[in-house]
Amino acid sequence: ALPTNKRTVCGGIFDLAAKQDRIHVIEKLSAAADFWNDPQHAQGLMREMATLKLPIDGQNVLEQKAADIAVLLEFAEGGDAESLEEATHEIGVLETALAKAETARMFSGQYDHNDAIVSIQPGAGGVDAQDWAEMLYRMYTRWAALHNFKVSETEHTPADVAGIKSVTLLIEGERAYGYLRGERGIHRLVRISPFNAGGTRETSFARVEVYPDIQEDQIDLVINPTDIEIDTYKSQGAGGQNVQKNETAIRIFHKPSGLIVTCQDQRSQVQNRERALHILKVRLMELEIRKRDEEIRRLKGEYVDANFGSQIRNYVLHPYQLVKDTRTGQETGQIQAVLNGDLDAFMEAYLKDPSSA
Repeated sequence: ALPTNKRTVCGGIFDLAAKQDRIHVIEKLSAAADFWNDPQHAQGLMREMATLKLPIDGQNVLEQKAADIAVLLEFAEGGDAESLEEATHEIGVLETALAKAETARMFSGQYDHNDAIVSIQPGAGGVDAQDWAEMLYRMYTRWAALHNFKVSETEHTPADVAGIKSVTLLIEGERAYGYLRGERGIHRLVRISPFNAGGTRETSFARVEVYPDIQEDQIDLVINPTDIEIDTYKSQGAGGQNVQKNETAIRIFHKPSGLIVTCQDQRSQVQNRERALHILKVRLMELEIRKRDEEIRRLKGEYVDANFGSQIRNYVLHPYQLVKDTRTGQETGQIQAVLNGDLDAFMEAYLKDPSSA
């Protein structure tokens, strides 16, 4: 029997042979007379097949180019200067193509080409932590701007004194989730507190969560209405002021998982409800995938329990200036550049190091 469950879409497929096998499965499914009876599912499978074919087509092009170079080198060995010159040029072209292929390989995850949902919440540290959460919010929006990605706020809750209590962003752009998925975790800041009259050094924490913005036709789960509680409230803007007279903002509490999702960026309560339910589905799906991966690591003896104190990156403003990723060892003293969105070196170091995942 051919697998049709949408949960299998690209899941765990990273080698070309497995990708080719999956393509054959989809091709057989698409040949069935009832394939387009479910248009959303069919379109999802066709998008999946197109994505799977990209690295295979690229591999075929590289192999053909290498074969052509080998032929040119054979002629060059016979004294053909023109063939030697052409082979030298083609080798340079091949090296460039291989570098691009290596970059593409880093984005071989199931949802790496999707848009990203980024949620930021302060942790331990009081007002300093809330201010730190807002600094991270600015850092990621500036990073997105550097890449010409579109950013919109799904939810933004300002803190009473300074900073934010929470913010959820939708970052839209090619490979947005692939770049950002390594940012998930605890971020730790050490600095002289601007909110402490004594000028003492403070340590603040904030949690960053990153989810792929999965299309509805790729989500194979149903939320039981009895499992959720839905509340409405007035949307808030900067400084805490209400920006809507009516209660259009939505807060959904999923009782089995304890997840809370809020949405206030849409104009109507219905639109906010639909968007909040979508984000809840994405988070539940991501939670299920993470639990599966953790179980696999546990069975392999590789599991390490994650907790709020296990930061992925330290940002030190005092007594020296340094940003250091605890997983890859990537570091820089240019902390202001990092806080202004210069994150690519950290993201690429994470993507290139399989052991850091």
